[in-house]
Amino acid sequence: MPHSRIAIIGAPLDLGQGRRGVDMGPSALRVASLNSRLQGLGYDVEDLGNIPVEQAEAAPAVDRHAKFLPQIAAACEELANRVHSAMGRGCVPLVLGGDHSVAIGTVSGVSRHFRDGGKRVGLIWLDAHADMNTPETSPSGNIHGMPLACLLGMGPEPLASLAGFQPKIAPANTVIVGLREVDLTERPHVRESRVHAYTMRDIDERGLRAVMEEAIRKACDGTVGFHCSLDMDFVDPADAPGVGTAVRGGATYREAHLAMEMICDSRHMTSMEVVEVNPVLDEANRTADLAVELIMSGLGKRIL
Repeated sequence: MPHSRIAIIGAPLDLGQGRRGVDMGPSALRVASLNSRLQGLGYDVEDLGNIPVEQAEAAPAVDRHAKFLPQIAAACEELANRVHSAMGRGCVPLVLGGDHSVAIGTVSGVSRHFRDGGKRVGLIWLDAHADMNTPETSPSGNIHGMPLACLLGMGPEPLASLAGFQPKIAPANTVIVGLREVDLTERPHVRESRVHAYTMRDIDERGLRAVMEEAIRKACDGTVGFHCSLDMDFVDPADAPGVGTAVRGGATYREAHLAMEMICDSRHMTSMEVVEVNPVLDEANRTADLAVELIMSGLGKRIL
């Protein structure tokens, strides 16, 4: 990384999905020695703790088409402000989720930072899902299936307009890698948005190296670099069982590491988040441990 200071921000948000447990993700990652392992790579690490998040039991869902929308918007606004502040102090933000709706806050803060200087940032979205539903198309009303739509300006207004502008990312600089489960009603959003979506078939046919080279090039075209949003369900559940919404047929252990190593080699990653680690569904914290390994690969750890 071109910077040596990392600001860790926990976002224990689980209101975006129906299955509980991802709110413990930040703790699981810290238990897996994230901070000390980053320091072992030579980084100065500042852990800013967790943002405050409402509990589902204390805040009943009102809108069944966009559940917990006010609470998620408040949490994402706080997260965006903390990310923006950290970047203003010269730190690289590393956000620990929480469900994937936290990306609305993370990317809003990152985009705002570069927008202040007249620049724009790209996005690499490593995920089994497109996360491009809207309240009108979502079968569940769970907002963790909507964050990318929100960042592109298509989601609920309180989230799409977070930080006072939209879209946060240009579709031409938005790349999804690892896609393998898309709702029928969501498919038109993916096709018509002009984002670049690489499915697992693309990876099977072309190989991960070719896909990642192209993904990095598109995310960097005319931008200062890219934010990396890593949903742990990008990895096959055989290696990452403790995730919010597991889907068979994902990236292998080595493919996941190669993706992160190539991201690091590009030297264009501006910020990062890891989401959907669910210790309730995990086995002896091994998904969190893998998440930390992938973070390390993304930040410079090498075999030799």
